[in-house]
Amino acid sequence: MKNRCRLSPILAVVAMIAVAALAATPCPAGGYPQLRESIDPVLQTQLEQLLAAKGFKKAVDQQRLMIALVDITTIKKPRMAAVNGDVMKYAASLPKIAILLAAFVQIEDGRLTLDDALEADMTRMIRHSSNPAATRVLDLVGRDELIATLQDPRFLLYDPRYNGGIWVGKAYARGVAYRRDPLHQISHGITAIQVARFYYLLTTERLVGPELTRKMKAILSQPAIRHKFVLGLKDHPEARLYRKSGTWKHFHADSALVEYDTHAYILVGLAEDPQGGKWLAALAAPLQALVVKPTPGE
Repeated sequence: MKNRCRLSPILAVVAMIAVAALAATPCPAGGYPQLRESIDPVLQTQLEQLLAAKGFKKAVDQQRLMIALVDITTIKKPRMAAVNGDVMKYAASLPKIAILLAAFVQIEDGRLTLDDALEADMTRMIRHSSNPAATRVLDLVGRDELIATLQDPRFLLYDPRYNGGIWVGKAYARGVAYRRDPLHQISHGITAIQVARFYYLLTTERLVGPELTRKMKAILSQPAIRHKFVLGLKDHPEARLYRKSGTWKHFHADSALVEYDTHAYILVGLAEDPQGGKWLAALAAPLQALVVKPTPGE
């Protein structure tokens, strides 16, 4: 008798990835906790109240607004709050951080050389969101190698147990996707919590070693596109942002590691609305204020 309960190829791939991820889930290294175990009830309540007060409750309920906020001022005691943190959406250019990561992993492994041309392309890819530069770096890294890096047990930045995460399955050029993510069939996607994890792993030097971490942060610094979070924090020029955003039609995404005075925090947002870029700009300073308490007169 033929087996009538065979999995479809896509479901079979998802199942294999999930089993591998479960077996390979890393234990906290260096005393750093898992962000998912660091939800702060007070900060969570403040985030939800802020979004409701700003008129975004409906967008949150409809999963059209995703936010993750992580206070990492005390680096081994992060405080996280999130709404729709594991909802995966199309995020345009924001997932270029995955190409950056894969390149630096290969530089550390000796498979790529960090020469002037590669550094210039990575800088254009991140600061100016250059699609030709992103495609050149992707071609150097390799498409399958990039996806393997995202699912590497060291990082698990795409994890089926948590509805996916960061994914790049199409070059930033004309043409069809070479591999959409197996859960949602998205070509360039994120979840807010997985992007927050990227920045936390970066800050704690768990993506690459200290010297290459400094180089990654340098590339992520000095954003040239001044909208969304950058625009929203324009009245706080002392804030240092390490940032990548993305925009396509009504999908507006932004992410940043922010160092402000003695504070540090991670902010990730994705809005699915024609006005989504303005939403993120309007929320940046109030979200910062949940972590960095304003001084009198501000």
